[in-house]
Amino acid sequence: MLLPLLLVAACGPAPHDVVILHGRVMDPETGLDAPRHVGITDGTIAEIGEEPLRGRDTLDATGMIVAPGFIDLHAHGQDPVSARLQALDGVTTALEMEVGVYPVAPWYASREGRALIHYGATVSHPGARTRLLTGIDTGHQPTLPPGQNESMGSDVIYEALDDGQVAELAALMEAGLAEGGLGYGFGITYTPGATRTEIFDLFESAAAREVPAYVHLRSAEGGGTLGPFQEVIANAAATGASLHIVHLNSSAGEMAEPALGMIRGARERGVDVTTEAYPYTASSTFIESALFDSWVGLEDAEYARLQWPGQAERLNAQTFAEYREQGGWVVIHGRSEETSEWIVAQPDVIAASDGIPFLHVAVHPRGAGTFARILGHYSRDRGVIGMMDALAKMTIMPARRVQGAAPAMAAKGRVQVGADADIAVFDPETVLDMADYDAPATPSRGFAFVVVNGVPVVRDGALVEGVFPGQPIMREGDDR
Repeated sequence: MLLPLLLVAACGPAPHDVVILHGRVMDPETGLDAPRHVGITDGTIAEIGEEPLRGRDTLDATGMIVAPGFIDLHAHGQDPVSARLQALDGVTTALEMEVGVYPVAPWYASREGRALIHYGATVSHPGARTRLLTGIDTGHQPTLPPGQNESMGSDVIYEALDDGQVAELAALMEAGLAEGGLGYGFGITYTPGATRTEIFDLFESAAAREVPAYVHLRSAEGGGTLGPFQEVIANAAATGASLHIVHLNSSAGEMAEPALGMIRGARERGVDVTTEAYPYTASSTFIESALFDSWVGLEDAEYARLQWPGQAERLNAQTFAEYREQGGWVVIHGRSEETSEWIVAQPDVIAASDGIPFLHVAVHPRGAGTFARILGHYSRDRGVIGMMDALAKMTIMPARRVQGAAPAMAAKGRVQVGADADIAVFDPETVLDMADYDAPATPSRGFAFVVVNGVPVVRDGALVEGVFPGQPIMREGDDR
């Protein structure tokens, strides 16, 4: 009878589903930075030890960093093509928090069982507004084919709402929260008819429902660059709503330092406000949108900042008018690298891609290379931010931003026992973005393994075909 017992003891405990061996584990929340072995069972990190572990599947991370999978708060690429590129950039959760989706429930249902990485979205203010005024459901506007986003350039975006309509709009958006929306997503520059009263009333609704407002600021008007920042920070202070200001770099430009100082000052005085940025000097948006209203009638030289996807030649007055009539994504060059680098170096600015969908056309490299660019170019090569701070910007910080509305996020953005097994394993010596404006859909290099919900989706630097472990990230609340 002793022999079987001896055999059991020699074999040890049952092996984990997956083990990651010989890696340098970096966990920004706890500060752990040490050689460790990681055991994964049933989609959860079950063990982190100094001695090698047993697993049915073994991933050798020798010479590599084992980090939490990256959480992208601003991923417009909610499609299979974009998800593949994001996985190769270390992303395990891609959320559409800026413009959101409307209606919410059908969008979540459409992704179920078909997602490579985790997904989620806010309730779209532009989408709900379009529904109110036209009866049309736009779904997820950024993934519509170019030129088919009819509401983006229509007269309806200029229409102001009366008090009764604002109340109806709030009810529509609150219904979206009940369907799992992670907060309210505002693209105020794309809805110029939205008065300050309308936005303030919806901040009150967000505060009452204890969800954040994720905001693309209003276009600068008489108040200059800082005026739109003041509007939403004042709204948050007055209502108690949580506020996240998207793409600090695009919204502030060369005024990034005073704008971030304003955000920090509000936060120090009790306002729950955060911000984000992507590490590129060019932006991108719909050429037919209201953002370009002020560009109509300029001289040819003014359009030299604009680049149409797939074309090296910049736009002029004639091509601007033609493409604006046609509709579609355009790249806007012009910000300084000095300011971009300064923003990346700020440890309290979350990293988020603002990635344009690759489903129909390759537009901007940020959807493929944001996270590798920060780790490789800015952290390793330029030395403007330490590796742990860089990882915090793309893991624990975005997880904390979302977990108030979605407590499931409290188990993400961490390499800790009990955390979800969403993990990025990369070579710190080779990780780098390879996408540029001429070839935006080029995958990043250096990611050996990416694990989503305990399932490898990238193995030995290549995508694993036929696996769909991505899960919905949805709001939890009394009205769900």
